[in-house]
Amino acid sequence: MAHPHWMPKGSTRVAAVIGHPIRHSLSPVILNSAFRALGLDWVYVAFDVAPGEAQGALSAMKSLGIDGYSVTMPHKTDVARAVDHLTPEASALDAVNCVSRFGRLLIGHNTDGEGFLRSLKEAYPEFGLRGARCAVVGAGGAARAIIAALGRVEVAEVIVVNRTADRAARAAGLAGAVGRTGDESDIPGSDLVINATPVGMAAGDGATGADEVPFDLRLVRPGQIVADIVYQPLETALLRGAAERGASVLDGLGMLVHQAAIAFEIWTGEAAPVGAMREAALEHLSARCADP
Repeated sequence: MAHPHWMPKGSTRVAAVIGHPIRHSLSPVILNSAFRALGLDWVYVAFDVAPGEAQGALSAMKSLGIDGYSVTMPHKTDVARAVDHLTPEASALDAVNCVSRFGRLLIGHNTDGEGFLRSLKEAYPEFGLRGARCAVVGAGGAARAIIAALGRVEVAEVIVVNRTADRAARAAGLAGAVGRTGDESDIPGSDLVINATPVGMAAGDGATGADEVPFDLRLVRPGQIVADIVYQPLETALLRGAAERGASVLDGLGMLVHQAAIAFEIWTGEAAPVGAMREAALEHLSARCADP
């Protein structure tokens, strides 16, 4: 049950996002909506932690009794190398986006890849990943997490399309035997095409401009699912163009919400109220877009 007049108390448990810059993060909106939806005595805040200061933030987590961290740029690798224990996913990626505390033991997780898979299943429950041919555009942190997750669910191929060949090869290796490098010519033959780059982002760190697309839209065909990890705007130029060409589309808000939902479940042991989290994010994004 929600508590509309909830106020923090001495017993309130604390979680936070650490990153730099952090003031425009949606995570406090999403996670606090989840805590309030379930009536939990938790609060979630944002800490702007300067580059190179991740170790100090982890020490503070222990000394202050903070129960959970979300971790964003530029700290994901530094945190992975400083926590007490890594999950297999975080270890393989050498990147942490979620930290949980067990006494004074800090455990590093990576929920990005599983967050993408959950968002895909929620939007297209009839789509079977087993045996699917998947193209991932990009080889950065989010791309690597998605590639590794796809490699765990028995897809036929994970094809990494990236301008830098050695980065593409390293990322493809995360998918194991089904991973390989490719180029844009592999896009038409793929069942699932994922833009895991910031191309098309209209606002925030790494913004490229809302009219940009990561590959030639003429490569998209009917029957494909085209996904974008960008969520500002929700309808990117890529998704708009893909839909016009008959593809099904998936925006980036689902991945953002579901990776946060997994963190929520790790920290609290409760099933995340995904609907309330998505509604809060959409409301905040709409208000942000309405600001002059």
